[in-house]
Parts: sequence; structure tokens; C-alpha cells
Amino acid sequence: MGQFAKIIATASYTPDNVVTNDDLGQILDTNDEWIYSRTGIKERHISTGEDTSDLCIEVAKKLLDESGLDANDIDFIIVASMTPDYQSPSTACIVQGAIEAKNAWALDISAACSGFVYALTVAEKMIGASNKRGMVIAGDVMSKAVDWSDRSTAVLFGDGAGGVILESGQKQHILSSNLYAQGEKANCLQSGKSPVTNPWIKSDSLSKENSLEKLSMNGRQIFSFVVGNVSKTIKDYSEQIDYYLLHQANARILDQVSKKIGQPREKFLQNIEKYGNTSSASVAILLDEAIKNKILTLGSGQQILLSAFGGGLTWGNILIKL
Repeated sequence: MGQFAKIIATASYTPDNVVTNDDLGQILDTNDEWIYSRTGIKERHISTGEDTSDLCIEVAKKLLDESGLDANDIDFIIVASMTPDYQSPSTACIVQGAIEAKNAWALDISAACSGFVYALTVAEKMIGASNKRGMVIAGDVMSKAVDWSDRSTAVLFGDGAGGVILESGQKQHILSSNLYAQGEKANCLQSGKSPVTNPWIKSDSLSKENSLEKLSMNGRQIFSFVVGNVSKTIKDYSEQIDYYLLHQANARILDQVSKKIGQPREKFLQNIEKYGNTSSASVAILLDEAIKNKILTLGSGQQILLSAFGGGLTWGNILIKL
């Protein structure tokens, strides 16, 4: 076997419960026109009890079915998530145990909405170094992270998971990958802060910030960051790309990035209207859906660019020849 990683299977999973913009209008001061005109979102899938590991386990099972592999054929499992079930064990270990992938090591990656691109890059390097076969899954239950009284964020997010199986082959399919971070802007998107509490800290010294748990986001700064920074890093690829698969954060971002790099909007695949922003899972779900809908075909030689961006702030791009 060769030393190049290739995608041999894709899968995705979303909870059955669909929440429309009109449904949100029943609990928030908002309506379908307000949400859709600003985001491009019409509905999203919201968990009624399934946690992140549950979504990822469903994806893992589908990946094994799609590939025809046994769980013991998997050498490692990487899960990207910003909403894990626990701080420990990792979601990847829960998935490994659930599918009985006894030969696989497992770890989580936290890079918010960039998680799938980060995880896929790490997996590709692992396969190139060791001829292994790996499962990469990205999953988030954002409904447990958002403040459902905050209209500015609650309307944006949905729950879901997606993933791929990578194995080594003779031909290069992942042509290049680049990861970036801008930690000085970390406060633009925060979620799940865990306060320092122990017997040596006086309770009256704990500030309000120390108990911050729900997601907070500076949407305007992130929008500017994406249109500026991300556009610069994908523009050099433009002559090689059949389709762009960008993180589904906002339809306006896709509009602006396509204009910024001078590429037809039709090249930018979109499904945000059905799922909302599923954080780390969005690019993985988009990839699987495009393959299932025969827009993309594994083995076709089509060239696609996966690009994701989010909390950290982080972003990254992967150029793939299918």
C-alpha cells in the first residue's frame, strides 16, 4: 500500500426533530422573514435527547456500512467537537467502545467550526506516516450550548454529525492542507467556560464571567474575519476548484467570499437552509450530501476545496482530488 490518504466512504446523521423559523417565532421575538433574510436558514435539526456521542456513533455505523469494513479494520478514530458529552472520556473513546473498534486508538479535537478540517488534516498526516486506516467524525449538539433567550445566536445553530473513512492508497488525493489560528481574537466566540472552583477560593471573589457557560459570539467581527482572512487563503486555489465546500455559517458569507475571490456563486455548495450552522459537522454533512446527491463522486477526479472557520479563532483549507 502507498503512503497517500484517500476518502473511501462518507456519512452523516441529524436528529429527526426539525425546528422551523416559525417554530422559533413561538419562543423568540423573531419570524421566518427576519431569520432567512439575514442568514439563509429556513430550518434546523434539534436533538430531543441524543448527545454528541449518539450522533457520532450513528455516523460511525453508517461509515462501516458504506465502506463494507469491519470495526476491527479501523486503526484510529478522531472526533472533532465543541460540545462533547464529557471533558473525559473523549467522545472518540465513546464511539470506539460503541462500535467495538478494538484495534483503534481514539482522540478528540477541539477547533469549533473548523474541527472537521483540522481533524481531517491530522488524520491525513497519520496515514501518510503509518499506512493506517482512520475514521474522522465531526459532531455537535449546539442546542445544548446556545442561550435560547438570545435571538442573535439561537436562530443560527443546529445539531448534526458527519464523517469519512480514510485509508492509504497509491495516488495522492489530498493535494494540500493549511491550518491557521488567530488566538488574540479568542473572545469573539466563547462557549462552555468552566470556572475555577476549589476550597481555597472565596465564593465572593468569583466574578460573573467565571460562571459563563452558554455560547456568546461577536457576529460582526467573525463575518469580517472570514471575508477578509479566509478569502485570502483560498483565492490561490481558485483555478483548480470544481466546487467549494465552505463551513455553513451564513449564506451571506458564501455570497461575499465568492465575490471576493471572483468565482461563480454556483461553485459554492450550500445546505444551510436545511441544517443551520452545525459547527464542526457542517462541512462533513455538506460533503456527504453532495456525494449522495451525485454532485460529487468519489474516484471522479473532481477537485474540491474544504474550508472551515470558527472559534479560536481558527480556520483551515484542504484541497482534495476525489
